[in-house]
Amino acid sequence: MQLSNYHSHCTFCDGRSIPEDFIKFAIRNGFRAYGFSSHSPLPFETSWNMTKGDMPEYLQEIERLKKKYSDQLEIYVGLEIDYIDGTYNASIPYFRELPLDYRIGSIHYLPISEELVEKNMVCIDGSFREYAHSVERYFEGDVRLLVKRFFDSTAKMVEAGGIDIVGHIDKIYMNGQKYEDFDWTADWYRKPFEECLDLVQEKGIMIEINSKNWSKKKELYPRAEYLTRIREMNIPVMVNSDCHYPDLVNDGRPEVFGLLRQAGFRSTRELVKGKWQDIPL
Repeated sequence: MQLSNYHSHCTFCDGRSIPEDFIKFAIRNGFRAYGFSSHSPLPFETSWNMTKGDMPEYLQEIERLKKKYSDQLEIYVGLEIDYIDGTYNASIPYFRELPLDYRIGSIHYLPISEELVEKNMVCIDGSFREYAHSVERYFEGDVRLLVKRFFDSTAKMVEAGGIDIVGHIDKIYMNGQKYEDFDWTADWYRKPFEECLDLVQEKGIMIEINSKNWSKKKELYPRAEYLTRIREMNIPVMVNSDCHYPDLVNDGRPEVFGLLRQAGFRSTRELVKGKWQDIPL
């Protein structure tokens, strides 16, 4: 089992500890590699994302940690970059020109207007109350329309490029499954999701197996039922905890590696001395 993590959040965004605390946990627990992926700047400020003004200090601090712990741990700097629309995503020059080791592409917001401000965003990752309010107000009370929009945006994100890893690719089901008529096996859900997998395969990028909610809810992103399909498509994966607290860096990893073995995976993709490599499980 590879002890590495490339999706984590520290106090530069909505994480709950400074970067060095995560590094100390990783070293104590025998990690080989650790990567930071703070929530990137958005066209508007929120309580959880970085601002562009934060970026120089973020890059400097991770570089300082790389040097300080170089004999104990491989440390990498990345970002979790939101796809908002065609004008704001990981492919724009601002993100391409940053000196990052990798980029995770994720969707937390779906815009309902061309004016990119927070009040015009549907958040798919907040409380169910807000989620349900958005379904009623913007999607005719039909969660299937929200699911369609989410996967349409995911496909556009993959097509736009600029990312190495797709983050929590099907997190739309986290709140969506609370609807009585929600069915992840139905064609209205399965087909657009599998079309996204086809695009990921075509573009040759990676998918994270996000274990953030495994210990608490037995939820995995992507769903555990899709692991065999992803393996059959030869899409490279890694296990990320999406942690916001140092003591959750390794949360769910042993169990998720067991699920990968059951699905027939023989390796995960890891950064080794700055290069992506397939490492046997």
